[in-house]
Amino acid sequence: MPLKKINTILAAAFVLFILWFGTEFILSPETTAPSFGLPTWPSGDGGGFLIIKGIRDVVLALVLGVLLVTGHRRALGWVLLTEALAAYGDMTTVLAHHGSMATALSVHGLTATLMVVNGLLMMRETRKVAAAPAMPAPQPA
Repeated sequence: MPLKKINTILAAAFVLFILWFGTEFILSPETTAPSFGLPTWPSGDGGGFLIIKGIRDVVLALVLGVLLVTGHRRALGWVLLTEALAAYGDMTTVLAHHGSMATALSVHGLTATLMVVNGLLMMRETRKVAAAPAMPAPQPA
């Protein structure tokens, strides 16, 4: 299978997964929150933070989706590498707050690492295009 097809499938899967997860946090934060891995969740007005997390995820997914659909594959690689920091941050937050190590590593850590792999593969796929020397402009005689 060509690298471009693998990258496209992986990137589309990230878009759908992150969009789904973010939407779940927006629509039903109290039922989705336990899957994040933290031992306790805010109550009362603090539940708004769960919706903020959902909005963040939806925006992250939309950025990836726009770059994928518009064919900006090198930029998509860079954004995948950058957005992996959000998932690593989530993993670190769960671990720092004595949450579920299994969830921190298997959900957040694995997602982040797969995003890095997909980003690096995308950069590899597009390196020849980005590194191609520009043709000099013809000079008048």
